[in-house]
Amino acid sequence: MPRYVYEVVSESGEPGERFEVVQAMTDPPLTTHPTTGQTVRRVFTPPWIAGKYSPMTAERSVGDDKKLERLGFTKYVKSSDGTYEKTVGKGPDLLRK
Repeated sequence: MPRYVYEVVSESGEPGERFEVVQAMTDPPLTTHPTTGQTVRRVFTPPWIAGKYSPMTAERSVGDDKKLERLGFTKYVKSSDGTYEKTVGKGPDLLRK
């Protein structure tokens, strides 16, 4: 069953709290919040598609440190003091601003 996103509509028309509801496609859209009774409207959101260029695919394809090193990349991670420490690859162990 699909998930639908709804948001509470305030008297001024400003968007309010958003929440998700699992409903059948044949169910009518909600007009009131299931627990508070406030007026709501359905919000259209883009679908999450895991295609060739999606963030999920990108993380899986190059997010692995061993794979980055094998491909010849160097990865640095910013530390709390503002320097960058090498986690994988060739190059200096520490980069300063």
